[in-house]
Amino acid sequence: MLGVAGVLHLVKPEPYDRLIPRVLGTPRPWVYGSGVAEIACAVALVVPRTRRLGALASAALFVGVLPGNLTMAVRAVRSPRAGTTTKALTVARIPLQVPLITWALHVAGDAEPPPETT
Repeated sequence: MLGVAGVLHLVKPEPYDRLIPRVLGTPRPWVYGSGVAEIACAVALVVPRTRRLGALASAALFVGVLPGNLTMAVRAVRSPRAGTTTKALTVARIPLQVPLITWALHVAGDAEPPPETT
């Protein structure tokens, strides 16, 4: 899921521009950066040696994108052009962050600790 979302951020960034709070300025660098971060998390989760770090980074990423999800929901709810379904979906995705964060922390807890270096 993270890898696909990350690739989509890079190849079709336009829909994600709306997620970036205006206070952060130009959205495109944030969209590309979050796409790269999602891909990096996905790769780290796949490799057993980096799974714990990848899971913790994923949890942080899910927390970090919450303001974007909130921004999108507020904009949709305030928009006279947004339909009821769009408004409902943008609001509904906010609580979905909780199971994603919980999942990532669970994976981190179950992952093998990194090997000790001497």
